[in-house]
Amino acid sequence: MAGRLRLAAEFYQGRHAAYGRAELSFLRWTIARGVLNPPDADPPGSPWWRAVNEHLLRDKTEAVLLDGTPSSNPRVVLWQRFLHRPSPAAWYRAHNASVVAGYLENLPLALAELPAERFMMNVALVRVLYTHAMVARPKLALGPLARLGPLLGDPRKGTVGFFLDLRRGFPERYPLVGLSAESLVHAAGGLPRLLDYGVINQRSAELYHFSAASLDEPRVADLHQDGLPSYAWPADRLSIWPNGESPTRILRLAARATRP
Repeated sequence: MAGRLRLAAEFYQGRHAAYGRAELSFLRWTIARGVLNPPDADPPGSPWWRAVNEHLLRDKTEAVLLDGTPSSNPRVVLWQRFLHRPSPAAWYRAHNASVVAGYLENLPLALAELPAERFMMNVALVRVLYTHAMVARPKLALGPLARLGPLLGDPRKGTVGFFLDLRRGFPERYPLVGLSAESLVHAAGGLPRLLDYGVINQRSAELYHFSAASLDEPRVADLHQDGLPSYAWPADRLSIWPNGESPTRILRLAARATRP
């Protein structure tokens, strides 16, 4: 685990250092949860989380090792472009392309996880797709408040932690034995609920289509069904995601203020 963190941190050196803020914070959280523990550890980690993290590390490492030499891997090309001309939008495209590929290629591992863990996977994905839109398509992300998008979603700023830090809404342990997705929803704090159900939920379909086009990966759109995030999530359990009108006044106000 220390090796993973060291490798991830080494990528962000020099003028790229600030861009690693959100990613490294999330990586430290996954290490603390234990999901990146080796398979022979006690307790063992999560095969899915390990695989997705390895996907991200591999793409970034290849981009560095090639040192500008053209790659046949489109995700590596995006990381090379970021290294050559860093910007928030370039970072999100490269980062999210690697993460999405990890999701898509490791669906069987995801289906072996507990429902609560799979719910968390969906929340993590929709949040990082949303922060990309804040930078690249701020009107989609925040409606009338679009001018705030590039500032709030900048991976170099501390504000992005509000959107990508899952510690506010999820337990720091693994596996989530004894917990259901429903219990996680009910236990979520006010701010996570405001973000997920007051802001993101009303634009989630458009968000997935935007990401599919931006990342040149049409299968991203398939991770959203019947108006709800659905990665490794059976159709008969889609109802766990709030749909339609926000349930409380403050969530309705947030939805109205950021209406696409």
